[in-house]
Amino acid sequence: MKIKSMYLNMLLVGMSLGTAWAIRGQFGHEHGAAFAGSLGSLSVLLLVNRKDWLAQAFSITLAGALGWGLGGMMSYGLVVGYGRADDWTNVLYGLSMLFVIGGLYGFLGGGLFGLAISKVGKDDIPWVQVITEMVVGGAIMYFFLIEQFGWYMTPPRSEVWAICLGMALALLWIFLRLKLYAALRVAAFSGLGAGFGFAFGNFLQVLGQVSEIPFNFWNVMEYSLGFFGGLGLAYGTLTSEWAAEKEAPKGKQPFAIFMLLLLIPFVMWQQNFKWDRIQETYVKLIPTDDPNIYAWVQWGSLGLIACVAIFWCQRLWVKQQNYSFATIWTYFFSMWALYILLSYLVTGAIISLYRPEQYLYALNFGLVLAMLSKASPTIHPKEISFRHWGKNLIFVLMIIGLLAYLLTQSHGEMKGAHKRFGDLSADTLKK
Repeated sequence: MKIKSMYLNMLLVGMSLGTAWAIRGQFGHEHGAAFAGSLGSLSVLLLVNRKDWLAQAFSITLAGALGWGLGGMMSYGLVVGYGRADDWTNVLYGLSMLFVIGGLYGFLGGGLFGLAISKVGKDDIPWVQVITEMVVGGAIMYFFLIEQFGWYMTPPRSEVWAICLGMALALLWIFLRLKLYAALRVAAFSGLGAGFGFAFGNFLQVLGQVSEIPFNFWNVMEYSLGFFGGLGLAYGTLTSEWAAEKEAPKGKQPFAIFMLLLLIPFVMWQQNFKWDRIQETYVKLIPTDDPNIYAWVQWGSLGLIACVAIFWCQRLWVKQQNYSFATIWTYFFSMWALYILLSYLVTGAIISLYRPEQYLYALNFGLVLAMLSKASPTIHPKEISFRHWGKNLIFVLMIIGLLAYLLTQSHGEMKGAHKRFGDLSADTLKK
């Protein structure tokens, strides 16, 4: 029963982060990933329901949000195209590199989240030192891998994955040096889940296109990354050994609240609710080119963000409401609802049914809303075994190899396919 209960609890986090990551597909980049990462992090805090963690909920959530958001710098548009090739080598390369990219998303997101909860009730986290080491690690790795060795993953696109790899290795060293094995476990399983989810999502995306079913299978791939990343995030948290729960004073956490309520949502609005994009979307859905509608969408979305921010600033700063389960639960679902509404507005799904996947967000939202408060998780610590982790990694890579083979049997070369290997022209061979 305990194992069954753990799987159900993991499912709630997977659905939360999966839905948020699918919504992130409408916004992209660091801000969208940070917003999604904050929702995934909050779902874990609510699931575990430790008072000392909830007392520091906004600082912990911001750490997770920034970790997931860092991965938003990476480019993967061309990598996805390798999965559409017709030979095993290129398809395997594409799925494997998506495993690396997704793994970096999850390791950084789960790692900073785990680091934040590891320090609850202990000494303050030396964030300046952590950030400095991660920045230096990213710069060194990028210099050697890209500038010196020329190990390009996705030419001619950005190779920022190397920076994220350097930051992840620096974070790994911090965990080992400070003996933060619980945080390392969260990072490892979150990375493994997100990496597999991205590769498996590309597999589903290609099969969906082959089937010619009229659906947004790109969004399926995004959901897969978040869903499996959420499973890993939850599993790593629920199977790690944490310090005993104790009273933790509620800090005001003004910087974290400012970032989560104001800066991240505002940047997301500024980057996505631009007049040209809104006009291009809505002119196809309404019978007239009415600028008043575009203005309503543009400024109405900003108004929604402002109303939510004012509501929570008033409750958290003016009334100084306690950070109880009920308060954080309400905050979580209000921010998730805001994210869904912003997605409906930017895609035009609020006035048209042409994007059916948008309404699956609401279905996931309703299921988690009904089930999260009834969850009763317990922590089941397990020992860290690097040998066992290595076997798991090999097993996942073998599955990815099998998925690559199945894709090559399902189609010929598709539109938008890319090839990194083979098909050398005669002129190239002469050279």
